Amino acid sequence: MREETIRIKYHSNQIEKLTYIEGKSDWIDLRVAEDVTLKAGEFRLISMGVSMQLPQGYEMLLVPRSSTFKNFGLIQTNSMGVIDETYCGDEDIIRMPVYATRDTEVHVNDRICQFRIIQHQPTIHFDEKDSLGNKSRGGFGSTGVK
Repeated sequence: MREETIRIKYHSNQIEKLTYIEGKSDWIDLRVAEDVTLKAGEFRLISMGVSMQLPQGYEMLLVPRSSTFKNFGLIQTNSMGVIDETYCGDEDIIRMPVYATRDTEVHVNDRICQFRIIQHQPTIHFDEKDSLGNKSRGGFGSTGVK
């Protein structure tokens, strides 16, 4: 496995340093850097308290943790955030855009989102065809019914 270095600036000395959870996943949890109270129906950009400089040619995928909705009633408003390597200034703080479905609170060090770093997609050439010549699986949403 190839290793990359990511420069990071912490904007809070209260949040735990980023680390892998050994043996569980290669996603890395981000921790809330501020106490936030939200009423049902409110939107907020919640600070994760870090800025990063990704390696050239990489981007970050930011998604909620699987327990975020259950524990906090929060939905990430853009479903998945994509942060590229140009978002790398000292004040380019990673934030999670959330919508509260119920009255809720998050506190410093709560884990509400996670990220992974991936290489940019290669340049794609589309080769247009009248038929792909493959058997249909039934269309989008057709699997897992029974």
